[in-house]
Amino acid sequence: MSKLRILYVASEINPFLQTSEVADFVRSLPQAMQEKGMEIRILVPRFGLINERKNRLHEVVRLSGINITVGDEEKPLVIKVASVPSAKLQVYFIDNEDYFHRKSVFHDQDEKFYEDNGERAVFFCKGVLETVKKLGWAPDIVHANDWMTGLIPMYIKTTYKNDPLFMNTKTVFTIYDNKFSYKFKGDLLDKVKMLDIEDDMLSNLKSLDYEGFIRLGIEYSDAVIKAEEGVNDSLKSLFEGIEKTKKIDTIKKSENFTDSYFELYNELVG
Repeated sequence: MSKLRILYVASEINPFLQTSEVADFVRSLPQAMQEKGMEIRILVPRFGLINERKNRLHEVVRLSGINITVGDEEKPLVIKVASVPSAKLQVYFIDNEDYFHRKSVFHDQDEKFYEDNGERAVFFCKGVLETVKKLGWAPDIVHANDWMTGLIPMYIKTTYKNDPLFMNTKTVFTIYDNKFSYKFKGDLLDKVKMLDIEDDMLSNLKSLDYEGFIRLGIEYSDAVIKAEEGVNDSLKSLFEGIEKTKKIDTIKKSENFTDSYFELYNELVG
């Protein structure tokens, strides 16, 4: 069996940042897959809470310097890298001064949801795929985690479908119970658009909310995972209807959960 290449994309990873269970999941699963012989890359945003000096982040000049289009604006993409101290795992950080140089993640000091969180997700998802292109590294699997990565399966199936690096890439989308009630502005849909994306392809995102990002991720991914059984209760209304058209599995974080993902990845590529 050939060595699979797996790209993990998430909003956070331990020990650099932890605000939810996503951070632990994205810390443990990639290492387990690496120990099983797979080649791993991890990309996360460089939120302002991440101390660059303490965590020894440094800019990768050869990967930086791209401009990412978000609506009518072009935002410079900066790539930084660091290693997980206790593992042979490199983590790449997507950075931009306007979007990520804040001392909090998704909420301001008054606990108000940032109005541009949707834009930040757009920049992050586009930046991830452009970074992979710069790396010249063709992933067999892209495993996207949580709402902020929900655009990636669509981009791979549309804008990047003919790119040699992504032509054969399969996507996995894992859903966590990190929902929010904020509704984004209508111009978000235009900012999401890229080449080969028509208006009707964004129908699931027209709700302009958390569920929109989740529905879009589900629609375009090759496999959908609920992080835990409990998600089904809190997001019951979301999954009702979707499960009639797309299989949504649950992989519990038990002793053999890494074996389940190992089998899933190989099944998708096989």
